Amino acid sequence: MTGWTIKDWLQAYAGGETPLALLTRLLGSLSAEDAAWISLIDQEHLIRQIASLETMWSAAPNHAQFPLFGVPFAVKDNIDVAGLPTTAACPEFEYTPSANAFVVERLIQAGAIVIGKTNLDQFATGLVGVRSPYGAVPNAFNPDYVSGGSSAGSAVVVARGLVPFALGTDTAGSGRVPAGLNNIVGLKPTRGAFSNTGVVPACRSLDCVSVFATTVADAQTVYRAALGFDAADGFSRAAPAVAQALPAQPRFGIPLQAEFYGDSQSEAAWQDSLKKITAFGATCIPLDFGLFDQVAALLYDGPWVAERYAAIREFAETKPEAIHPVVRDIIFRAEQFSAADAFAAMYRLGDLKRQADALLASVDALLVPTAPSHFTIAAVEADPIRLNSQFGKYTNFVNLLDWSALSVPAGFRADGLPFGLTLIGPAWAEMALSDFGARWQAYAALPRGATGLPFIADAAGNPGPAAAGLVRLAVVGAHLSGMPLNRELTERGGVLVETTTTSGAYRLYALGGTVPPKPGLARKADGAPIQVELWDLPLADFASFVVGVPAPLGIGTLELAGGRQVKGFICEPYALADAQDITEYGGWRAYRAAVS
Repeated sequence: MTGWTIKDWLQAYAGGETPLALLTRLLGSLSAEDAAWISLIDQEHLIRQIASLETMWSAAPNHAQFPLFGVPFAVKDNIDVAGLPTTAACPEFEYTPSANAFVVERLIQAGAIVIGKTNLDQFATGLVGVRSPYGAVPNAFNPDYVSGGSSAGSAVVVARGLVPFALGTDTAGSGRVPAGLNNIVGLKPTRGAFSNTGVVPACRSLDCVSVFATTVADAQTVYRAALGFDAADGFSRAAPAVAQALPAQPRFGIPLQAEFYGDSQSEAAWQDSLKKITAFGATCIPLDFGLFDQVAALLYDGPWVAERYAAIREFAETKPEAIHPVVRDIIFRAEQFSAADAFAAMYRLGDLKRQADALLASVDALLVPTAPSHFTIAAVEADPIRLNSQFGKYTNFVNLLDWSALSVPAGFRADGLPFGLTLIGPAWAEMALSDFGARWQAYAALPRGATGLPFIADAAGNPGPAAAGLVRLAVVGAHLSGMPLNRELTERGGVLVETTTTSGAYRLYALGGTVPPKPGLARKADGAPIQVELWDLPLADFASFVVGVPAPLGIGTLELAGGRQVKGFICEPYALADAQDITEYGGWRAYRAAVS
């Protein structure tokens, strides 16, 4: 069960396993001594949840309403789960709610099973994961390093494969920084997309419940289930009917001078990521990000700190000694600010947001390092404020500007620690960012979390068959997004559906004398998976496309990872005699990037 995706859990049940058997086994494998957990359910609680699920299942006319049937998940311990204590990582603050948080209830109604509550920086104040009396949560790759916070436990239990997804919260980056530091996906929705009813606030006007998963596809599944308007939450918003989308070849705004605070390994990982994402078809446009530092100053050095104080004012005034010293120092800075200061900051933010929205509108999205560095636990404990602030360099302005964001794995530094990228878009762009993120994740093909398990595009689910009137076509070379002949698809109304790989039965060759340069794909007994893009073309235009395919290339039937079959480019054997075998590159983009 370790490292199972949502699809893996659903397939196990479809194969005859039962929630009681599997979840009992999972629960027995977890330890209450693990610093990532604050509390775990007991067997009785598990049985009650399963009984409730079975009752809902039996009464439901349509089982499609259970996309998370029997799937276990973890909940950050500032989000209420009925019958489990909520501590916000402060034992003296503890209470036991009688009702689930709105977002937790949404997931339970979709079939999910809560398995436990996770550790966090106390009162969600921090980006490091060490400000907790329940212990510092170590990084999933190297225990000497921080996991990132405040949603430390939620990120780590996902990275280690203990659960397929977990809920966190995000005010200044708490749903993104720990994702980037642990090689997983962190989806930060638009403010108000998920209800905050039943969530202990940090800054209520900025807080977002977030999602951690090892695949973007899993995060999207959870997002769809959790999304919903809540009239009881004054900050809840209904999602617009028209969804946003990124173009197949997006233009990303990147920092003109990216800041890594002297960390050469993260800087090298960033440069490598830019090369890969450019090879993938994106265009990176340097922009002056100085504006965002001004926005962030309002959060860290302005009156928004008073909102953290307001969230726990009664407790802070009566039991200040119960608060973690670093957290207490931050929260009590609220005493420095007046109501007039708060209004002045609101006016300043309004002016900055107008400028920031204009900057964002000049590109399709922003692309930034999720975190500029990795720090050891010892270093953070020795310098808790400065290093925490550095972690938030590319995250802390997003919620203030009412934007959405997605952190995705991008690679590994020379020391083996993960490096993540974050895509940032306007409000309600999270699914557009996620659609691109899913394609990028299939292209990057990194192992999932810290499990060592490979990323297989089909493991996260795949789009359904092409709709009536469309033909799904696999392209492998000059027709890929951003390549010279891609216009032959887009001019015919082609739509990019998915980036995936062939089965392991193919070899790829660079053909000689072709203009523009083209590869040839051939089925071989000693083959390997080759990256391809799947495009849906209108049937009426497919014939004209095929007629234009020059010899020695042709259109045949390709076998994809997972056994699917689609139409795609093949090559006549005679052309391979003098061609260069480039299978080791795994795809045409990687080869072209290497020789350019």
